[in-house]
Amino acid sequence: MADIVVIDYGMGNLRSVAKALESVAPGKSVLVSSDPEAIRTAGRVVFPGQGAMPDCMREMEARGLRQPIVEATRTKPFLGLCIGLQMLFDSSEEGNIKGLGVLPGRVVRFPPERMTGPGGEKLKVPHMGWNQVYQDMSHPVWAGIADASRFYFVHSYHVDTPEPALVAGSSHYAYGFTCAVARNNIFAVQFHPEKSQSAGLRLLANFVSWDGTFRGSSVNRSAVPAASA
Repeated sequence: MADIVVIDYGMGNLRSVAKALESVAPGKSVLVSSDPEAIRTAGRVVFPGQGAMPDCMREMEARGLRQPIVEATRTKPFLGLCIGLQMLFDSSEEGNIKGLGVLPGRVVRFPPERMTGPGGEKLKVPHMGWNQVYQDMSHPVWAGIADASRFYFVHSYHVDTPEPALVAGSSHYAYGFTCAVARNNIFAVQFHPEKSQSAGLRLLANFVSWDGTFRGSSVNRSAVPAASA
């Protein structure tokens, strides 16, 4: 039984995720695995992902990982990264594909007609590079990370959820969008903490020490600042 299992379904940046976890948790065993039993017996689970969501869903299904992943979202500390966040939701515009349906909402593309910066410049898709993340709730995984810290993003799609209580963090690229969600034992982010230097490593360290309990505590913020792009 591993302390931490990084789920391998052939689509994640697994080496850098595992190395980052090992660096913040030297006393813990970190296993990269596609074995359903390893996922079921893990102390905590990390669900990464890169590429197109239809490909990720296909590869996950082909390895028989749907059920153990869904079980893990209900039973142990669970961290979703990038596509690993998006796959938790009901559906995605990318390929018009269904997700795991663990969380309510859909994944939508940054629309070209809205991709204009504060000075009128055209913004590129994918959204790539460093951007500020605003904490929409107090959460153990945010502990010791300053609000508006910068994290590294690479994505063309983002989550649109009808449930505001899920939103743990927001960023801004032409407009404000959800970039982190939390419910019970689940925490998931659109950005790449393993590529986000000290703030990202602190987030991973917080996840490793988190007991998976959370009841929700919203931060009193009216909106993501428009100047944060």
